[in-house]
Amino acid sequence: MKLLIICSVLIQLSYSAVPGITGPLHASCKVAWNWPQTDCKIVHSKIISQINEWATDENCKDGGEKCLYKLVSQNDKQIKATHSTPVKFYVDDLSFDFIQSNSGCHVDGFSTSETWYAILDFGTNYCNLHNLITGSGLDKIQGYVEKTSDDICTQFSSADCEKY
Repeated sequence: MKLLIICSVLIQLSYSAVPGITGPLHASCKVAWNWPQTDCKIVHSKIISQINEWATDENCKDGGEKCLYKLVSQNDKQIKATHSTPVKFYVDDLSFDFIQSNSGCHVDGFSTSETWYAILDFGTNYCNLHNLITGSGLDKIQGYVEKTSDDICTQFSSADCEKY
């Protein structure tokens, strides 16, 4: 019973702010992207293609973690996927939510560790998302904007996406 209470308190704390501590209390990352002149169908298609391209461990033979992505589900408004780390095979859950507005596309991305006790991640959850965007070339589209911070993305400012 004590363990159940402790787990319940920890879960509640992970969704609330604690004075003096910045960032999520569970290893995770929220990122918002905007492409003001691009249809969401294009963004959606490029992310799906990149997930499929990096499905095996082939791309990680020389290091890095741009591999072992798996498509879980998709529809016009959302993509769900996972990413596994190539050495220890930790699994992170990813989601991309699409909002089409006039001629532009807004996407809210989220990555979180499936490991319940993960607190710090060296920016891995950020890199899970960022690598798909840059790998697919979406960061090169005119007007592209990415928005996140250490407050909503574990260790964002120290992330090394060539390594993770």
